[in-house]
Amino acid sequence: MAGILAWFWNERFWLPHNVTWADLKNTDESTFPQAEDLYLACPLAFCMFMIRLVFERFIARPCALGLKIQANGPQKAQPNAILEKVFTAITKHPDEKRLEGLSKQLDWDVRTIQRWFRQRRNQEKPSTLARFCESMWRFTFYLYIFTYGVRFLKKSPWLWNTRECWYNYPYQPLTVDLHYYYILELSFYLSLLFSQFTDIRRKDFLLMFLHHVATISLITFSYVNNMARVGTLVMCLHDAADILLEAAKMANYGKCQRLCNVLFVMFALVFISSRLGVYPVWILNTTVFESWEIVGPYPSWWVFNVLLVLLQALHTFWSYLIVRIACRAISRGKVSKDDRSDIESSSDEDEVLPPSQKHHTNGTNGAHGTNGYLSSSPCPDEH
Repeated sequence: MAGILAWFWNERFWLPHNVTWADLKNTDESTFPQAEDLYLACPLAFCMFMIRLVFERFIARPCALGLKIQANGPQKAQPNAILEKVFTAITKHPDEKRLEGLSKQLDWDVRTIQRWFRQRRNQEKPSTLARFCESMWRFTFYLYIFTYGVRFLKKSPWLWNTRECWYNYPYQPLTVDLHYYYILELSFYLSLLFSQFTDIRRKDFLLMFLHHVATISLITFSYVNNMARVGTLVMCLHDAADILLEAAKMANYGKCQRLCNVLFVMFALVFISSRLGVYPVWILNTTVFESWEIVGPYPSWWVFNVLLVLLQALHTFWSYLIVRIACRAISRGKVSKDDRSDIESSSDEDEVLPPSQKHHTNGTNGAHGTNGYLSSSPCPDEH
């Protein structure tokens, strides 16, 4: 175990040439980021999860009911042991041959069995009220952490001159505000990772799980090797669009269509301008070119920049999906349910078509590939 730890924490990977871990030990004069600082995020993530439950129960739920959002979920399928066994053990989308076999076995017509499977699938999806409460929780957190980040960065010299991210690197002291910012962001994404296993399972479960793991890895990586200054810029930049996305989702659940349309357009503009414009010109420019000039490359520097470049590739893909949704919305005069499926991957399904007709429906449901992204936050994040 000691050999594995020594290999993992190899100074020649993590730190610039001629810098050792001993050089970054805390002293009475200076405090630097320490890997063990991040252990605090685990109990805080649990606390944040509990705060979310209280918030959704006593704040978000009354707000949803005040907007007349229905508390009841979709209609439940009548109990049937045979169909339940097929649903849980074989398939949730039976083909025509299986439907005919079940019809003969149960003496039900095919349409009734199709309706049963549709209702049973909808049972596993969260109600509109539950989705509103979740979005309100995320909106509240993103609004708070973005506001905090802006107030913190306004006083930081590296906001106005990104070269300050690399002057005297890695001997840049850790301030209380910066430590709080990092721990709070990390705790939030850890809580989202945990809650995926307790919330209703959604279509984009694996995608969002990988998104949260990648976000947590980037936050942890930048903290450990003290790239925290540029890390704060990345986090603040990404939180800006998330606020508008969650606000648009809440407006959609509350059936405020015009407000939803306006917020979605604002989200699209902020997302595309920040992640296709500000991110490469501001963030990648300093992490790749300015850091090369001031600090010089070393192994973890390459890893960090490769991850940030891959993030830019995801930004480009997600921007394409958003533009496609926006174009469809413009052509139809509004952001419709077909386009964004209530801005959720888990929205109620339309009436089930006979299997022989399913291959003809791609034209109307082509936007569903974007729903996993839109249901979670831009990106996965992608921070």
